Amino acid sequence: MLRFPAVAGQFYPANSLELTNLVRRFTQYGPSLEKVRVKACLLPHAGYVYSGQVAGDVFGQIEIPPKVLVLGVRHFPAGESAAILSEGSWRTPLGDAQIDSHLANALKKNCPLLKEDAVAHAREHSLEVQLPFLQILKPDFQFVPVALGTIRFEELEAIGEAIGQVISESKEKVLLLTTSDLNHYENESITREKDQKAIAKLEAMEPRGLYDTCKAEAISMCGLGPAVAMLFALRRLGATRAETILHTTSAAISGDYRRVVGYAGMIFF
Repeated sequence: MLRFPAVAGQFYPANSLELTNLVRRFTQYGPSLEKVRVKACLLPHAGYVYSGQVAGDVFGQIEIPPKVLVLGVRHFPAGESAAILSEGSWRTPLGDAQIDSHLANALKKNCPLLKEDAVAHAREHSLEVQLPFLQILKPDFQFVPVALGTIRFEELEAIGEAIGQVISESKEKVLLLTTSDLNHYENESITREKDQKAIAKLEAMEPRGLYDTCKAEAISMCGLGPAVAMLFALRRLGATRAETILHTTSAAISGDYRRVVGYAGMIFF
């Protein structure tokens, strides 16, 4: 199965040289930079012009292992609500990124909620925009794509527990890369206030707290499901600390402070 790029030329450059130079600029590319080992990271998934620097600040600091589980959002209604792909590759302007079938099948075995489904992934950008960073910084990586739509809290817990178990039992180190933007389309002041409430729960690594806060405060965090699942996985993995690398909004680029989107880059140890 070959999945072709859905947002090349829109969310990021379709020209391979331009894309490479942009990723290297965002990540301050250089072999002398000391990398930090983390269990997971939370990255935005907007167009690179808006959120690429946030993602780059995280990618540029962390050690990327050979295996990456990319946990993203299913923005479109088509396809399974918990969709995984276990074979084939995804193409970007930089080439093809290979799916790790062994890791994917282990996850499917441990979590029957995850269904094999190419439809949910066909147009989804939240996972795709992470791949060029990985291709530049870790050319030999393999990954597992998981996209979550709207599902119940208990199902997010089950998926997170399964992810944590599979990663803990893996013979190779696996990075859990989770994607989400924060509050959407309110003014700068409201968005920053709401974002900080969500970030506080992420830093405290409280899945129930994050879920309830976003619902109660009407925080339109598009990757709430993946983030909750990630926090459950991190509990299973024994994570004890989180750090926010950068938090900003689209206003920093657009100059429009009336209708913004929040972005955060975070790492978890």
